Amino acid sequence: MEPLGSMWGKSLRSNWLLQYHGWSDQLISPRNSINYYKSVLDTMGGASKVDESYRLFMVPGMAHCSGGDGPNQFDTIGALEQWVEKGKPPGQIIASRIRDGKTERTQPLCPYRQVATYKGTGSTDDAANFSCLVPK
Repeated sequence: MEPLGSMWGKSLRSNWLLQYHGWSDQLISPRNSINYYKSVLDTMGGASKVDESYRLFMVPGMAHCSGGDGPNQFDTIGALEQWVEKGKPPGQIIASRIRDGKTERTQPLCPYRQVATYKGTGSTDDAANFSCLVPK
């Protein structure tokens, strides 16, 4: 893949990319998406130049594009719509794991370098009990 700067010129203004990749992807290494994200940061001059236009979300337990044991159902279109139409970049996207028609677990998906971190109280199956934080 070409870095975004090559595709869109020197500015990402008026362009948005919401990318996601499952950590349990058995076909394409999740590291490929992380490496691509880092190449965009390098090409465009760092996170401050990229954050308003490009977000990568790594999905724990998700296989190739969907499935897997983790929460793997989430609304990327709604997140992109809020970003493009209302100027609100996604700080998190709530993902659900649904089995037999019942939601078993929800968890926030966080923009890459941040990870969903348990607050220490409440159910670990409820997204409300997590915060998106950069690991120390």
